[in-house]
Amino acid sequence: MKLPPKWTAAWQTLAPREKILAGAAAALVVLALLWWLAVGPALAVVRTAESQHQALDAQLGRMQGLQQQAKALQAQPKQGYDESLKQLEAAVRQRLGTSARMTVSGERVTITLTAAPADALATWLTQARINARALPSEARLSRGASGGWDGTVVVTLPSR
Repeated sequence: MKLPPKWTAAWQTLAPREKILAGAAAALVVLALLWWLAVGPALAVVRTAESQHQALDAQLGRMQGLQQQAKALQAQPKQGYDESLKQLEAAVRQRLGTSARMTVSGERVTITLTAAPADALATWLTQARINARALPSEARLSRGASGGWDGTVVVTLPSR
């Protein structure tokens, strides 16, 4: 690379000590740029790689669990409307008790909740999905004054 004549002349006028200091300063700038642009980001990736790997392994484990659940649900034999309704009624009685009221309208069932405990509601939703094969289609819930859940959950049962 050819430098402009003015720079070459200025370089020639420098004392040997000044040339060494200027070269060291230029080398320091090059090293700093190399660190900021190449080495620093690579080290940051290496430092966080283990935690990201663990998080991705945990996510993979959850996804594989969900896949197994889905396959188990697909492998279950078809269930008719009457059996699904019986299973849903049993789940409501068992898990929600007096905090829920069911209204059946064809394949849609509306469950009205009053102060339903959160853990009971979560367990009931799982049981309704697996045992009764009821699919939640609508939910309007709000936190009640007593700490439970108030509102409605609409589920759809298998067709007749």
